[in-house]
Amino acid sequence: MCGIAGLWLSEQADATGLGDRVSRMNDALYHRGPDGGDVWVDDEGGLALGQRRLAIIDLSDAGKQPMHSANGRYVMVYNGEIYNAPELREKLASANITWRGHSDTEVILECIAHWGLRDTIKRLIGMFAIALWDRQKKKLFLVRDRLGIKPLYWSRYDGHIGFASEVKGLLAGDAISREVNQTGLDAYLRFGYVPSGLSIYAHAKMLKPGHILEISSHDQATETGYWSVEDAVLNGQTHAWSGDDQSAIDALEDLLRDAVQRRMVADVPLGAFLSGGIDSSTVVALMQSVSDRPVKTFSVGFEDEAFNEAAFAGEVARHLKTDHTELYVTPKDALDLVPKLSETYDEPFFDSSAIPTYLISALTRKHVTVALSGDGGDETFGGYNRYLWAKQLSAAAGSIPFGSGLVSRGLTMLSPEYWDKLVGLMPGKKSTSAIGDKIHKAAPLLAIRDDIDRYHALISLFDPDKLRGKHASTKKFRVPGEKFCRNRHLDYVSSMQAMDTMMYMVDDVLTKVDRASMANSLEVRVPFIDHRVIEFGWRLPARLKMNGSVGKYALRQILYKYVPREMIDRPKTGFGVPLAQWLRGPLNEWMGDHLANEALYADFGLDRRQIEKLRKEHMSGKRNWGHQLWTIAMLSDWQQRWLT
Repeated sequence: MCGIAGLWLSEQADATGLGDRVSRMNDALYHRGPDGGDVWVDDEGGLALGQRRLAIIDLSDAGKQPMHSANGRYVMVYNGEIYNAPELREKLASANITWRGHSDTEVILECIAHWGLRDTIKRLIGMFAIALWDRQKKKLFLVRDRLGIKPLYWSRYDGHIGFASEVKGLLAGDAISREVNQTGLDAYLRFGYVPSGLSIYAHAKMLKPGHILEISSHDQATETGYWSVEDAVLNGQTHAWSGDDQSAIDALEDLLRDAVQRRMVADVPLGAFLSGGIDSSTVVALMQSVSDRPVKTFSVGFEDEAFNEAAFAGEVARHLKTDHTELYVTPKDALDLVPKLSETYDEPFFDSSAIPTYLISALTRKHVTVALSGDGGDETFGGYNRYLWAKQLSAAAGSIPFGSGLVSRGLTMLSPEYWDKLVGLMPGKKSTSAIGDKIHKAAPLLAIRDDIDRYHALISLFDPDKLRGKHASTKKFRVPGEKFCRNRHLDYVSSMQAMDTMMYMVDDVLTKVDRASMANSLEVRVPFIDHRVIEFGWRLPARLKMNGSVGKYALRQILYKYVPREMIDRPKTGFGVPLAQWLRGPLNEWMGDHLANEALYADFGLDRRQIEKLRKEHMSGKRNWGHQLWTIAMLSDWQQRWLT
């Protein structure tokens, strides 16, 4: 695991100081690799490659990068881990390679020299972002892993080509300007993050997952895919599981155990995040089943019981007999992190669960260098609550004979406060917290007749056209996979799973985990996002994912073998913070200062009256606009950190 960066200057450019520029890019990524760093310069080609190293496999100098292939043709920097490197190395036995060490970096390079880049990439099991310089053909190749676990930005600016693991690397090397990409800004306001294929900066892009970018000259770059979620879905339909349910569950358990065991190989201490939920508990249970010593597990707890999963994690840890460490944090501990978020996420990023993710990463890094995580289980195995809600809304909208639009308007004719009072009069209703707000948010969704459009509305924070008016970009961004899901006539839940895997998982979940963990120099590995698990998941019948109102049915059956059912079967809470309360309390002044930032209105064209209305309603307790207000405040925080 590490950070990578590089520059390829135009033919007319003066290469003096090129190595220094890439060294600055490297320095900006120090947190991703504090164990060492180096820069290699091809003076003739006008190119420099840099890398910061977090040593995980082969801690010797034989694992240092930039690394040259044995034949001298290729030079590579790479961020990630390849979990089938030993098998690939064995397949090269007939090539009579004199190996310098046992790093996976060297294995990738020699595989490329032997089989070629594309054939090698298709053989890899793991997470990776690769920059490969072909000295013979004078071509630069950038590669991102199938599911986008590892980030890789690239830029074309002022005649030069740049790349880096994080945008701050490009900025440090003057590889981009600070001009804002209006389409990226609109996408952020809608989704709360900037999707792959874009960035918040006009001259940079995040390379899409499963893609190779071939740059043969400064004005000729070709991006092609080598793997896609769409193909995984199609192959799953073509080769749907034909056996009984129990044999499918057994096969899934075997595959997950292999995915977990492969990710337990390291030359440094290793552990796992444990929330006590289905995904992390399954990962830890399988880790413990193949380990001859207690697995080190870590959890973070909050004083607010509604957001505290540490007690559940502790129960699971005791049952599995792990070596468990937990940290209870105060609101002050969490709030002290808020000013650091824009430094860590150098594009605007709204997901407030970045706070506990950072905290658990910091705790874990004090004890280990590598941690396994349960991320990715919800998308593949149908775990999100919104899948059930959207399915129910779809059924409700289709069952109203006289027009769901009329019902939608009727529901919003009563104020949220009136709904709270009305529901409170019903017998047996002990809690009516914000029921009126929830009705007002659900009602517009009921009026949408198209399921995919309803999904878009469900995951959207703002309509940029309404929030920015004439300032909104004319180029609209749509969720990847929408056309595919419509054309293949996938059922509603499967459509949401596919689209979430292509965007939300990549650009929210994995971005959050990568930046928070690497800010603490911690490598996080994600067994559920092994491409073989994703592909197998699409072969399973829908009933093994969402069975009635029960999500992740197959995973539950596996976990019940290791952990009592009563420890697991409880409502899903997620890994969050009491954001709405914080914005009404200890973060109120901070929010007010950021919402008063004139750049939001003068530079970004936001509607001040709309934002002030949201804040007033939120502060009164009539509505919960916590996510929307946080989204704007984080945009302001990012603007002040990176654009001024």
